[in-house]
Amino acid sequence: MLFKGLIAADHCALLAFMKLEPGGRPGGEAKFLIGSVLAVIGVWLFFDSVQFTSAHGGVISNVLGRNGGGGVGGYRETTSMGALLLPLFAGVVGLFFDVRQRWAWILTGLGIAVLGVEIVSRFRPVFAVKATHLFLMILLIAGGLGLMLRGYVEDRRQGKG
Repeated sequence: MLFKGLIAADHCALLAFMKLEPGGRPGGEAKFLIGSVLAVIGVWLFFDSVQFTSAHGGVISNVLGRNGGGGVGGYRETTSMGALLLPLFAGVVGLFFDVRQRWAWILTGLGIAVLGVEIVSRFRPVFAVKATHLFLMILLIAGGLGLMLRGYVEDRRQGKG
């Protein structure tokens, strides 16, 4: 009997926890849900419009190129960026020689960081969208957020009056 009472109490607590009450009071659930759906659709359309391409040179490889940024005979003409792998290579060799060497750990971390910066700096976002689609995205996101906020505060006004 005591066990059934505990289950019923836990069930009621779970239902009270799962109850959607924007603003902390009943009311405004439909507007909040419709607004959140509109905002999610608008954000999805925005992220669907952004494409990432890769550029030819990154931050570090442009600096390593001859004449301050590549050009004829520079690193940009090759597909190999072995110079960026040298710190990582030296660090890994040092770690295999003696894992307790602090300089080897620092060099390995530096090599990984240099590669990470180079890879991320080669990404180029392209936002190709028609003006009507951009207007639709802004309308969906702003309208959805507005409905969410309206549903959040709607019952607070009704409760006071």
